[in-house]
Amino acid sequence: MLTAEGCAQRRRRLLEQYGTDWESDHLRFTDPLHLNYLANFVVDPISLNAGFGAALILRKDGATRLLHDNRLQAYASQAHVDERVSVPWYDGQSSGKGPRQLALVSGVNPTGSGLHFHDRPGDPAALGLVSTLANMRRVKDPDEIAILRQCMRITEAGHAWALASVRPGMSEIDVYNGMVAACNKAAGRAVIVYGDFAVCPGPERRGGAATERVIQPGDMLILDFSVVLRGYRSDFTNTLVVGKAPTSDQRHLYELCTQAMSAGERELRAGALCLNVYDAVRAVFDKAGVAESFPHHAGHGLGLTHPEAPFFVRQANETLVEGDVVTLEPGLYVHGVGGIRIEHNYLITAAGFERLSNHQIVLQSG
Repeated sequence: MLTAEGCAQRRRRLLEQYGTDWESDHLRFTDPLHLNYLANFVVDPISLNAGFGAALILRKDGATRLLHDNRLQAYASQAHVDERVSVPWYDGQSSGKGPRQLALVSGVNPTGSGLHFHDRPGDPAALGLVSTLANMRRVKDPDEIAILRQCMRITEAGHAWALASVRPGMSEIDVYNGMVAACNKAAGRAVIVYGDFAVCPGPERRGGAATERVIQPGDMLILDFSVVLRGYRSDFTNTLVVGKAPTSDQRHLYELCTQAMSAGERELRAGALCLNVYDAVRAVFDKAGVAESFPHHAGHGLGLTHPEAPFFVRQANETLVEGDVVTLEPGLYVHGVGGIRIEHNYLITAAGFERLSNHQIVLQSG
């Protein structure tokens, strides 16, 4: 989980960067991303409490207060704040005090005086405050990187299961269920696993959620998925040729994608233009005469959301900074051959990068 010192440092940086020229003596936050980032308040997304949150009060002097309904006390106890206030809603003995989503509002604003939350649309501060936090979130702190490393290890377990287990005759749902089970076991708990678990015959289907489609020998199966752990997420990919040796055309797509990934990696360092990263990836495909089969971004930022800044795209206007966590994901999709996408995750450093994902990228015949 995020550390108390990490949360305190982020709050101090926010006050420094956003300033303290506000009308009131405090800022009010309810966006789950911000409560996580600033205070380590995270509600289990696989629980009856999913979708319900809290309000964080941050004073100009740095003091913090967390308000939450009484059913969220276990999560509030892990939050790094100075004060916790439990708002009564439902005790299991008497009827709940109105709809649950209104319990928190009444606790924060009992007089109904038109109070706004500064990080929500409708408040004049929202644009500047949310933008400041988004810029801050690009530079990952050590406690954030620690969680991301855990995400990577869990995701690697899912990919390892696929390499060992996927066979013709399985459905995409079978594959998804097996990979989720492997991730849950590696995590030691239930985690969210989402992404593409799809046979890719070519440009007409580049991915998608798992279906009952049965995998045939020689199908190219794209496995591009994320694991969400305490709000942070991984995102890396392998593509399998299932049940048969890859054809020469399939092998050619794979070799071009690995070359493109290597070209992109050579541009990864603090201060590099994101456009240069995209151009390096696309140049490999352009030289081979297949650039029209590369229709999407070359990668993106990663953290509490997916995707997030920076973006490796055709019209990129951002620069990499030390502390960015990014992906590279070259892909090619060709009629009559199939589609492939590969992907790694990286931490940007002053000298270059550290690769965070360590799954095996290889065309594997099951």
